[in-house]
Amino acid sequence: MLNHKIFGQGDPIIILHGLFGMLDNWQTIAKKLAENYMVILIDQRDHGKSAHTDEFNYEVLAEDLRVFMEENWMHEAHIIGHSMGGKTAMQFAIHNPDMVEKLIIVDIGPKAYKAGHDIIFQALQDVKIDEVKSRGEVNDVIGKYIDDAGIRQFLMKNLQRRKEGGFRWKMNLELLYREYPNIIDAIQYDGPVDVDTLFIYGEKSYYIVPDEIDSIKELFTHSKFAALDAGHWIHAEKPQELLDVVNGFLKD
Repeated sequence: MLNHKIFGQGDPIIILHGLFGMLDNWQTIAKKLAENYMVILIDQRDHGKSAHTDEFNYEVLAEDLRVFMEENWMHEAHIIGHSMGGKTAMQFAIHNPDMVEKLIIVDIGPKAYKAGHDIIFQALQDVKIDEVKSRGEVNDVIGKYIDDAGIRQFLMKNLQRRKEGGFRWKMNLELLYREYPNIIDAIQYDGPVDVDTLFIYGEKSYYIVPDEIDSIKELFTHSKFAALDAGHWIHAEKPQELLDVVNGFLKD
């Protein structure tokens, strides 16, 4: 069972977070959307409060979502996915198009990407999680690798105090590091996807660039694109602009 939170009532919207994230990252957006929809935030496997496993790729993540929807009697939903969650959402739509009313992908494409999280993994692995006594100690270690306070704060949301004292990582760090090639890999598809899709990308991000739009449209044949003046973390940098675009697409 995937850990989740539900806000509001109405047609369902499911939101999937990115790598190292958790459902809380999208709570502000979810509460706004919940004024008109039932919004379900999910911790994907090996993240947040969901179970740690020994397998991680987009096929199993998409299957997790299918099982979750069926267990909760959701036959169709709008799906929003950011970064890694966007790839999960795309893979799910490929296998289960009838279960997706509208698909919204935030700053990620279907292609394979070059490794770009080496420093983050190095920083997290350098934390002696069984020995640290305070969040400050963790921040100091991560700070040796990562100057950006916002990124450090985002990563440290994964810290959880143990009942017996000390800390643990909420995410399954060892598995995510081992399976990282699957995370940056392309999604699997046999042909075009006939689902109404909106790709929202940051103009200051490299995950989707204008030159790639035509090739993405060949796969997602009913797709639209919206560029916002933001980096990869659009929901944190431009929440209102993101909400305006999402609401417009859902009501279209």
